[in-house]
Amino acid sequence: MSEKRNHADYLQKAAMYDLLAQFYKYSNPGLHTHFYLKHYKNMNKAMNMMRTYSQIYQEEAKVRFLHTSHDSPNVDIYINGKRMIRDLPFKNVSTDLSLQAGKYHIDIYPAGNMVDSVLNKKITVEPGKSFTLATIDHVKKMRLLMFQNLPQVPANEAKVRFIHLSPDTQLLDIAVKDRDIVFPNLSYKQATEYLALTPMTVDLEVREAGTRTVILPIPQLHFKANESCTIVFLGLTKEKPEFQFISIRD
Repeated sequence: MSEKRNHADYLQKAAMYDLLAQFYKYSNPGLHTHFYLKHYKNMNKAMNMMRTYSQIYQEEAKVRFLHTSHDSPNVDIYINGKRMIRDLPFKNVSTDLSLQAGKYHIDIYPAGNMVDSVLNKKITVEPGKSFTLATIDHVKKMRLLMFQNLPQVPANEAKVRFIHLSPDTQLLDIAVKDRDIVFPNLSYKQATEYLALTPMTVDLEVREAGTRTVILPIPQLHFKANESCTIVFLGLTKEKPEFQFISIRD
């Protein structure tokens, strides 16, 4: 049997086992897990064979996961059926993972529970690029957003961007304390462009868009030379966990 035929057979089996896994997802968790693993075993074989067809080796991509789903437990993250991240807590970011360019299937489960997934998503990563994959919203409606990172910085400079991932917070203005707005009208799920800076320490504040009302002060924010960072707003303004920010080095 030819390699192409083997590849097609693995894909066909993977599709069949995926259907069976979904059929038993709620009625029989044991069979769901059994067929789930068979699905990914065949999918991995098919993908590995596809890689052998290409003689052009592409630069790897980098991905990291950020957990901002405010009412979700810690999570385990699987890529093509293999657990790559274990027990990731809210407002934490994983280390970078290196992946060959291509398509991947992401499954997210409550930590230690491989029966009831909270998210299933297919992604495509491009060679030589870096991405942040962020879980958002309520755990029952969890989604995964993909942001491209740009870690390169001109010599002796710094840069920063902001991402709004607080689901009950309206438009935001990012401003220097008591002074001008740097980024106006930042909406939920939106990322700003990167802003190039001279290395410095500065007081910033987050305001309700179009007003002088400060909803989050950001004092003594230090931008270091030759570093790119992402500041993420998460949590809730009306409930717990409270509206807050984290800073992540790109």
